[in-house]
Amino acid sequence: MTQHDQQDQHDQQDQHDQQVTDGSPAHTRRPIRQLLAASVGNAVEWYDWYAYTFLATYIADQVFPKGAGNSLVPLLSTFAVFAVGFFMRPVGGLLMGAVADRRGRRAALTITILLMGGSSLLVGLTPTYASVGVLAPVVLVAARLLQGLSVGGEFAASTTFLVESAGPGRRGLFSSFQYVSTTAGQLAASGVAAVLVATLSEGQMDGWGWRLPFLLGAVLSLVGFWIRQGAYETHPAPAEEGERPGLFDALRRHPRQSLLICGITAGGTIAYYTWTSYLPTYAELNTDISKGQALLAGTLSLAFFALLQPVGGALSDRVGRRPLLLFFGIGFAVLSVPLLKSLSGSFGSLLLVQCAGMVLLTGFTSISAAVNAEVFPARVRAAGIGFPYSLTVALFGGTAPYVGTLFKEIGSPGLFPVYVAVLCLVSSVVYLRLPETAHKELDR
Repeated sequence: MTQHDQQDQHDQQDQHDQQVTDGSPAHTRRPIRQLLAASVGNAVEWYDWYAYTFLATYIADQVFPKGAGNSLVPLLSTFAVFAVGFFMRPVGGLLMGAVADRRGRRAALTITILLMGGSSLLVGLTPTYASVGVLAPVVLVAARLLQGLSVGGEFAASTTFLVESAGPGRRGLFSSFQYVSTTAGQLAASGVAAVLVATLSEGQMDGWGWRLPFLLGAVLSLVGFWIRQGAYETHPAPAEEGERPGLFDALRRHPRQSLLICGITAGGTIAYYTWTSYLPTYAELNTDISKGQALLAGTLSLAFFALLQPVGGALSDRVGRRPLLLFFGIGFAVLSVPLLKSLSGSFGSLLLVQCAGMVLLTGFTSISAAVNAEVFPARVRAAGIGFPYSLTVALFGGTAPYVGTLFKEIGSPGLFPVYVAVLCLVSSVVYLRLPETAHKELDR
């Protein structure tokens, strides 16, 4: 017997012994290992996703041809590719969610991290338009499609994995690490991009510097893959093929729950992308704040936001999910307009508005993974969450910057805060009718 076989046998015996000892699943007895497996991989996924956003201008110059007399054509093309990735996320949520339900959560998490690593490597190695012509944007589109597929699948698999890994009374706390790790990935991408821009010349950034974050992302994906290999499975694959759910079983058998996920998510996703991604740009468009100050306020508020997540998750385990959801939904419905109208163009004003929004937003983000997981039975949980959640994010969250800019273009920037408030009000109605699930047993 090889050393590897002996280790496998030891791990299986260890897992069995834990279950015999106290009747609890082994994965709830290794909380740190489970949190690391989900969180580190998720952070790497979002690092790769956001790196594209921060380096879009450099990618545009190298991969897309400049339009005749219009220097915006490459940048617009680059953001069009970004949008394509967003709309692949529902497909990833459906496909990888089905893999998680049919083959186990860990199998899906392995595939998503390898997909993201491969797509990040592909972006980093994308040839320039000057060297291969139209093949360059084709390669970039393919890479972005894979990234969208991976991110959509990652949410479906890691959400279920995190919540199923939690012990009694800790599902909200574990749920909060979904956005802790997402924010960590976003901050890491921003930090790496900022360091490169500060240390390399413009020519070096244009030539090869913009590729480095994506090559680093590919390496980090291998680290995430390695960590995930040591995690316990929370939902083993059904033994018989006939017991495994079909691709559309969640939608077909649980249409009400699927619509419920959409209602829960609509207000949360528009508020999330407005406050964590679009607000610095919104402030630049509607006040005289400088780009540097707007980005600094955004970075500080994101760090504050990450620290709030475990607090919100732990609080929901004590008082329930619905009070926090209503705190978020009604808070944004009432305060979105006055908060955004109070932006004065000063750094302090923007930072205060962002941090106030982050406090409200925590009522949704810290527990959304738990709320979603508690809606569906274990058999179709990953696919049931993945598709409607990612579709709603693509429709409302991914379009937030475009809608906000459109309102500015038509001369009615004040309509955007109203748009955010209305969506949060709609979700608040859903929250009012949502049964409280915090203290109920999770279907396994």
